[in-house]
Amino acid sequence: MPSTRKARPRRARKPNALFDPKAFLAQPGVGRTLQQYCPKEAIFSQGERSDAVFYLQEGKVRLSVVSKQGKEATIALLDRGDFLGEGCIASDQPVRLATATAITNCSVLRIEKNQLQYTLHAERAFSDLFVAYVIARHNRTQADLVDQLFNSSEKRLARALLILAHFGKEGRSEEVIPGISQETLSELIGTTRSRVNFFMNRFRKLGFIDYNGGGLQVHSSLLSVVLHE
Repeated sequence: MPSTRKARPRRARKPNALFDPKAFLAQPGVGRTLQQYCPKEAIFSQGERSDAVFYLQEGKVRLSVVSKQGKEATIALLDRGDFLGEGCIASDQPVRLATATAITNCSVLRIEKNQLQYTLHAERAFSDLFVAYVIARHNRTQADLVDQLFNSSEKRLARALLILAHFGKEGRSEEVIPGISQETLSELIGTTRSRVNFFMNRFRKLGFIDYNGGGLQVHSSLLSVVLHE
């Protein structure tokens, strides 16, 4: 006769109180390798097998896509603290949908897909951090779409520069690291390079930006362009 005993429910795994998500993302370990990239070097390429997630410890990265007709477009500029290639954890994305290229010298932690999935299931603190990042990235993508649909190219450029300068984070702005060309900015905001050059010259004359030792210093006064109706 078949047994009538009820199966005991599995006990939930207790979170590891000693696990530190920041330490996990700061150093290599099981399933994690630290890699260095030079400017213009590809971290991964469109069409490659999607088998790992990357965490950007230092530097800036450009995400781009190429159409079947060979036209390239910049879809995002990522900075330290961002994940790259996180779509690999979706079962319907076996290959990369974009190319990630270093804009500056980059320090990147490569996390094997299996190791990432295990850590997401085993460590609540890391799962919370990763989910919060994905939601923030989703919100950013929606804001970018609204910006593209309703704002002028001048406002879109001003917003992009403020984001690159980390305006509003930690109460200050940062210098935009050299290497982000006007061509890349034009692809990002959906306008021509000549228009970007025109607006950049206007911003400089108005004191919104300064070229400082090859870098670009973005001042908080640039926010007036975004807020202006």
